[in-house]
Amino acid sequence: MSGPVLEARGLAKAFGGVKAVDGVSFTVEAGRLLALIGPNGAGKTTCFNLLNGQLQPDAGSVFLGGRNITGLAPRMVWALGVGRTFQITATFSSMTVRENVQMALLSHHGKVWNLFSRAREAFVAKADALLEQVGMAAQAERACGILAYGDLKRVELAVALANAPKLLLMDEPTAGMSPSERIALMELTARIARERGIAVLFTEHDMDVVFAHADRIIVLDRGRLIADGSAEAVRANPDVQAVYLGSGSTFGGR
Repeated sequence: MSGPVLEARGLAKAFGGVKAVDGVSFTVEAGRLLALIGPNGAGKTTCFNLLNGQLQPDAGSVFLGGRNITGLAPRMVWALGVGRTFQITATFSSMTVRENVQMALLSHHGKVWNLFSRAREAFVAKADALLEQVGMAAQAERACGILAYGDLKRVELAVALANAPKLLLMDEPTAGMSPSERIALMELTARIARERGIAVLFTEHDMDVVFAHADRIIVLDRGRLIADGSAEAVRANPDVQAVYLGSGSTFGGR
């Protein structure tokens, strides 16, 4: 694929008189991790929802692999190759780890209509291959409801990979995890992204995670993009220090 996987051009969204996203433009390339950071209320979640079709922009456009996907419904955006994970894991607790991934594969291949007809036998090998990638193959038969939280995050990643995404949107991927689990999950995500050429856009409050794993960082404040660059450039940006960390703070801690 030539050019960026994702390109946002002048995205804008207002709620009443509040500009949640105000003229935001950026790109994400294949195999790269872009962190989207900013204080609470900066517009990060609204921006995510504009990208995957949950919200329609007041202005601006979204391009996936050069194709204009602005205005498409979330299901269509997902079918074109946009995966997403959420701050709170979204798995079926009563189903096994394998079955959760099978569900995503059935949907991707247009077989949801056949869920109750030999569904447990569908795409077993593909599901197990995805679970092997995220280090969960040994727990394929366990119910998601009894898994540790860090393992649930890995299952959710496998589910997000089931539609062979070009772009992966990750909303607070390490929320609720221990420091060691955070490192392991982001190292895993980075490895898979580079091996498969997946563009990754993630939001994150833990600056240690951001600076350790993001290839590039963009910063929002009150809906506007105020910085875009390497970890070093963003860390040194006085506007970022002022609005994100507050007076007297040091960039790089939690």
